[in-house]
Amino acid sequence: MENELKLQIIGHIYNDYGGKFGVPRQSGLVEEVISRVVLLPEFRRAEAFRGLAGFSHVWLLWLFSEGFASGEAGEREWQPTVRPPRLGGNQRVGVFASRSPNRPNPIGLSAVRLLEIAQEEDGPVLLVAGADVLNGTPLLDIKPYVPYADARPQAQGGFAVPPEQARRLQVQIAPELLAQLPPDKRPALLAVLAEDPRPAYHAGRQEESRAYGLSFAGFNVRFQVQGEVLRVVALEQT
Repeated sequence: MENELKLQIIGHIYNDYGGKFGVPRQSGLVEEVISRVVLLPEFRRAEAFRGLAGFSHVWLLWLFSEGFASGEAGEREWQPTVRPPRLGGNQRVGVFASRSPNRPNPIGLSAVRLLEIAQEEDGPVLLVAGADVLNGTPLLDIKPYVPYADARPQAQGGFAVPPEQARRLQVQIAPELLAQLPPDKRPALLAVLAEDPRPAYHAGRQEESRAYGLSFAGFNVRFQVQGEVLRVVALEQT
């Protein structure tokens, strides 16, 4: 059909996010988590990255793969309105006023900090900070972030709360639990938890007895929240 367009996956993004629960709601919120951007062999050529080292940030265009049987929008039904988590999960807005995965084409984009273009035996690999995607997310494209064109400091953000105004939790974890994690994973986990990974409509509830769990760096992290304090109660290696 003339309205159809086929895209090809050019690589994948790898990190410690083992499930949707706990992935930051926007890119750049948790820069402690480092992702590897690995292209497929036919695209993993050094000349394709020529000049990219001069940019501090890049855009990643990727495919919402979790919960979708296929990347072809025609195989599922999209909804014109969605319930953004930041509005409590019970208020609807238009899908084009959100970054929900439930869209006509399940394409996401993330502005991430480019840490390094690592030259490995099979070709270049990008190391980036602040990605908000699941481990193994399919990659559609990479574009340089151009500050004079891509940054609009005076732009209005609608219902999206700026990070400096967002609520952050105080994370408590016993030293013996923290010691179970590799040292290089500890700051990243603490930053993920401080962002309050619970659904927004759970925030503010007094649910000290309720335990939540998220998958991170090969561990099931169990925690409870009371007020502004998140307490890790167990780490279970998966």
